[in-house]
Amino acid sequence: MGISVGNGLIFDWASAGPRTTSWPAHVMLDDETLRDGLQSPSVTDPPVAAKIEILHLMENLGIETADVGLPGAGARQREAVLALCREISGQRMRIRPNCAARTMMVDIRPIAEASQLTGVPIEACLFIGSSPIRQYAEEWTLEQILRHTREAIRFAVREGLDVMYVTEDTVRSSPAHLRMLFAEAIEAGAKRLCLCDTCGAATPQAVWNLVSWVKKFLAEAGSDLGIDWHGHRDRGLDLANTLAAIEAGASRVHGTALGIGERVGNTPMEQLLVNLNLLGMRHDDLTSLQGYVDLVSSATSVPVPVNTPMIGRDAFRTATGVHAAAIIKAQKKGDRWLTDYVYSGVPASLIGRNQEIEVGPMSGSSNVIYYLSQRGIAASHELIQTVLLAAKESNRILQEPEILAIVRRFESVTS
Repeated sequence: MGISVGNGLIFDWASAGPRTTSWPAHVMLDDETLRDGLQSPSVTDPPVAAKIEILHLMENLGIETADVGLPGAGARQREAVLALCREISGQRMRIRPNCAARTMMVDIRPIAEASQLTGVPIEACLFIGSSPIRQYAEEWTLEQILRHTREAIRFAVREGLDVMYVTEDTVRSSPAHLRMLFAEAIEAGAKRLCLCDTCGAATPQAVWNLVSWVKKFLAEAGSDLGIDWHGHRDRGLDLANTLAAIEAGASRVHGTALGIGERVGNTPMEQLLVNLNLLGMRHDDLTSLQGYVDLVSSATSVPVPVNTPMIGRDAFRTATGVHAAAIIKAQKKGDRWLTDYVYSGVPASLIGRNQEIEVGPMSGSSNVIYYLSQRGIAASHELIQTVLLAAKESNRILQEPEILAIVRRFESVTS
């Protein structure tokens, strides 16, 4: 569902200037909510039943793959991975699981065992730090990293696992080192490369340069490995960086519900889903998006800020007179598209919500008329002015019981 501009009501500067983008027809999504998302220092690790429910909502949203955990981290994680894989198998779900692991046999073996026990193919996401700063802090040599890469990938492949090779802190790694690491991964049998902004340090330009370089490297190597992008949001550039990665050639990108994850988190999956659908790269049914985010919020004990894009309480809610008047006029034309876009960059109907009009200090008569009419209350000029005066004297939005109390008092006086 791309933004419709053919009716001439919206001018699209994205396709009208010197810089334009040719987006791919489709981009895959990998949901990291149940792994990287649970590394947030503030979350509650949900019970297995909640994780299964979240997995089904991922399926409903059309998400292709999900990181179902790091089974090498302990018994609790291992049992969750087994339960999720059994659910995928038993319910014949389309979504495919993957699991994170260090480039160590002790982490990889539990993934292979989970695949064998459940009969479900599991992609092994084998990660190792690649940047000079990480090498210096860990006292690793490049030769050690290459050896761990080679041995881990070969072991996973022998165990029947597809491998995504993950270079942590890719955005701060040198081309010379990446060239050697990626060549080793290709030779050892990896199927995908995952480029990471592990510390949320990158800018869109840096991401575009990196992914473009990797795409060219793979072409020169005669390799058809897929490219993943995994970004964090420490500088607040996560969504912009992900779009830059797609523009440069990433075919699968990662996110988490509400952006939960290590430190301040990852690219929010809900923002990815909405934007990729608006840009025409996906065509998902997003009517369960609010339920997905709300369930993750409840299960992990992470509240949803009211001003969160797309899914926050205030995403499609206004009490401002000018805004409300335009929305009401659009509604009177009987055009849902117009109602959705006249004062919003995201159509509420895309995710199963509606534009909401409230009454507060910045409201006008249109707000009150609409609010009362939606509740079947006949609105005389005097009643409208009475409600509006109360709103103007308030320091916040009037709640429904307050407005109804004003109506009752007015009716009792005038009857």
